[in-house]
Amino acid sequence: MQDCPPEFSVKIAETDAELRAAQALRYDVFVRELGGGGAMVDHDAGLERDRFDPFFDHMLVIDDTTGTVAGVYRLLRDDQAAKAGQFYSEDEYDLTVLKSSGRRLLELGRSCLHPDYRGGMAMFHLWSGLAGYVEAHNIEVLFGVASFHGTDPAALADPLALLQHNHLAPPELRVRSKAFQTMGLVAVDDLDRKRAMVQTPALIKAYLRLGGFVGDGAYIDQAFNTTDVCLILDTARMNDRQRRIYTGGKDRG
Repeated sequence: MQDCPPEFSVKIAETDAELRAAQALRYDVFVRELGGGGAMVDHDAGLERDRFDPFFDHMLVIDDTTGTVAGVYRLLRDDQAAKAGQFYSEDEYDLTVLKSSGRRLLELGRSCLHPDYRGGMAMFHLWSGLAGYVEAHNIEVLFGVASFHGTDPAALADPLALLQHNHLAPPELRVRSKAFQTMGLVAVDDLDRKRAMVQTPALIKAYLRLGGFVGDGAYIDQAFNTTDVCLILDTARMNDRQRRIYTGGKDRG
């Protein structure tokens, strides 16, 4: 138990040690906790990594009272994706509508929190840091794959159908799954909305509160043991209340 409440700082990883700290937290969450894997996962060193890591910016939330990395997010701007040859999620989704829009894009991924910091202020600091990054780089559209645990879409029928019926992106933002798994497994009138919300991960619910959308179709990721959806957030469509949530109450207009 901590002797004093945590004090957080947010930064972009600048050293190999900071990158490894992010990858170590990702390993604990995505591999040990959720059973994921991947070609470049280092089980001996306990690092979850892939070929895209050198191109991303890695945002860390650090508990300055203990030095613990409490949360991470990795961020890929469109100019960085050009150097990488693609966005990470292009393996799963056709992003043509976004890439041809002429707008500044930011792909988000690998968001996770240390178990000791879930339900606390760490996530707030991660979102606040992201808002600052978006402002600094004049980002207009944020997107990225978010995951449900497990690879059986039937077991996730209610939350997937809720996303399909209530939060499908408009055509100009509607990316499409390349290995298309329909999300409309339950009719609107048959939805168990309470079950749907219970089964929906907190990160996805956070995007929805901000006015986020989902792309068309889910993607079953066998290697990561997840069912993925693509979230899209258009900052121009956020209303004042959503913008205040996103920026932590600061006026970034």
